[in-house]
Amino acid sequence: MDVGGLAISMAFSVGACVGGGWWCIKRLSEARFLLNTPTSKIRSAAQGYVELYGVLHALDEGEVRAPLTGTPCLWWRFKIEEYERSGKQRRWRVVESGSSEAWLRLRDATGECLVNPRGAEVRPATRQVWHGSERRPLGGSEGSGLGLLGMLLMGDGQYRYTEERLHAGQPLYAIGDFRTQGGAEAFDLTLAQGAVVREWKSDFAGLLQRFDSNGDGQLDQREWERMRESARAEAQRRQLGRGEVPVHHQLRKPGESYPFILSSHGEDVLARGFYWQAAGGALLCLAGALATAWLVGNVLLPGLAAG
Repeated sequence: MDVGGLAISMAFSVGACVGGGWWCIKRLSEARFLLNTPTSKIRSAAQGYVELYGVLHALDEGEVRAPLTGTPCLWWRFKIEEYERSGKQRRWRVVESGSSEAWLRLRDATGECLVNPRGAEVRPATRQVWHGSERRPLGGSEGSGLGLLGMLLMGDGQYRYTEERLHAGQPLYAIGDFRTQGGAEAFDLTLAQGAVVREWKSDFAGLLQRFDSNGDGQLDQREWERMRESARAEAQRRQLGRGEVPVHHQLRKPGESYPFILSSHGEDVLARGFYWQAAGGALLCLAGALATAWLVGNVLLPGLAAG
């Protein structure tokens, strides 16, 4: 084997080992997150990384339509591929793809949560695949069905369409970053008190006029404590004034490297799939390691010894 061929082979084998190992660790870690995170109720969910399970409902803004079939839905993802052949090589090349960024409404027995799907790994139950001769499908998903012989005889210009959707009434498993806005449930008195203090300190002259009882131009310890107590009372008063503000729960992509998954299937099905993918990554890593060892022992070292 020449130097160039050896270098390419080594690159492939090492890449397979490293990539397979990384994929195995990633999927095992994600499966652990799914199984170790308890399912929360929307009304009582803690702020931060949570797991929710509920049913999808339509938003008030109106329906969303999938781009290839025109089917009403809540979320969609599509892919258009063109069949190409060059000599003996045949492949499907992606010519167009996209996914919806429309927010989702998830409800359980205790409340509802808006879900921002941007950045999520979405696994919908509804998936359609069909073929046609136009870049964009005509007449929805009633394109031609191609058997094995049709695939072998098919020439350039044939297209394969894939469309995935989430619909109202479908169950949804969701794990991500949970935040609550508005209402008393999201009220933090310490943070609110600090906000009032910062607001008052921006008008320092007014602050001195209200709390500098001895007129020395500064706040001593006693005056400072009185100001903080007044700020605390003001924060509580403001909260009572907006006590009727509705609570809004939101789920979005976590800031850390935690998985953000939206799926029509439950955590057990997802975790099982992740374990199989981890096993595939481990096999790829092992194959890459064995190939690297063989190249080193049977090609590289004998070559160096002969040289």
